[in-house]
Amino acid sequence: MGAKTAFGEACALVETALAGEFRRQAVSELSGAPNLARALTRLRDGLAAHVLAAGGRKVSFGGVIADFDRRTRADGFHVLHDWDGKADRVNPDTIPVDVLNYLIARGGDGEPDPAVVAILLDYYLFNLLCLLSLRIWDAGGADDNLERLGRLLERLQSPDGSGHKFASHSGTLMLIATAHFELEERGYQALLEKVKTLNAVHRATIALDHAGSMGCHLRFGYEATYGRDTVLMRSDNVADYPWLSFALATLIDEYSAHRDEAVAEGLLLGLSPDALAFVKTPPFAERFAEFRDDLLERFEAFRPTSDAYSPLSLFFNFSHNVVKGTVIDALWRGVPWNVSLNDLLTAAEPPANTDDAGSAGSQKISLAMTLMGYARRSPDRIGGRLMPAIVYDPRAGRQAFAVAMRKLRSPAADG
Repeated sequence: MGAKTAFGEACALVETALAGEFRRQAVSELSGAPNLARALTRLRDGLAAHVLAAGGRKVSFGGVIADFDRRTRADGFHVLHDWDGKADRVNPDTIPVDVLNYLIARGGDGEPDPAVVAILLDYYLFNLLCLLSLRIWDAGGADDNLERLGRLLERLQSPDGSGHKFASHSGTLMLIATAHFELEERGYQALLEKVKTLNAVHRATIALDHAGSMGCHLRFGYEATYGRDTVLMRSDNVADYPWLSFALATLIDEYSAHRDEAVAEGLLLGLSPDALAFVKTPPFAERFAEFRDDLLERFEAFRPTSDAYSPLSLFFNFSHNVVKGTVIDALWRGVPWNVSLNDLLTAAEPPANTDDAGSAGSQKISLAMTLMGYARRSPDRIGGRLMPAIVYDPRAGRQAFAVAMRKLRSPAADG
């Protein structure tokens, strides 16, 4: 099987699973089990074998996914499998199967809930799209392949599915695919060089994703892991800083061309953990200096407050865990979230909520606080201390904003 055939076949298989009534039939049949535990067990068996069944039809991803997973691991990424920090190894089961095992272990004597089954099915397909996002360069046009994944993501999140929102565009698939702990970080630089070959539109959306996510990730590390030591943070994040540098360089060029508010916010988020690493280093330093006064004025609009959502108040270890936590909460409640990872990386209200001012912001605050609640109940041990892996704290956000603005106003004075 050639690489081009494999990518096209994988996309066609996902299209089959997303087409027509297939998912609805699958959910209906699984929900006919005697209880929720039996429904979840049947679904787990199918997902573990990479086989979906509905209406007498089967969609088998096994051979294609095994091949893609093998090649992606060779590139340095375990997209479908999470890292077990306690056992110091990659989990043997895929992430969706791990979630299913978690739910089954906590009981399921009640009636099968179609909403729960639908969210889990969509989460499995979403993870497959994340895997496919790292194979777009295998054959054919990478930009065209990424566009195809974008159409599949749109269909996944259409009314035909669970209604749960994972990501806003195909570039985010790549971010989530690589937002795991990797014992060896050899794959990140090679992937970055591939991303630089994409067209300007795709580079800009990927840059905006990474600026926001890296901002939250490194602010978390600065507080929780590195004891507010930026030198230590830089030395321990040799894979992250080149990506953040790419994101900021791409966004400053975008801002030069369009003066876009979303791009200005992305620049602030990306600079917020360690502004001096960039505003004192060419060539970004010279480009930022061109727009310093204008950007500092624009940045004031993003100062965190107690009553409005701000991504500057969000701190987390890995964006993948934010997506996973959102899914788990939706499963516990049996209600999908209409807030994607992208929504959490901006203070902006989506256009769909303009008739209901504040509703999206309230949902984002609610989700961020919910995720922090889970993280506090199951903290990680970091540097000998128990720490929640996701934090939403407006006071810490205001402090991060103030420190970043001071450094951006007078970088020379901060050494």
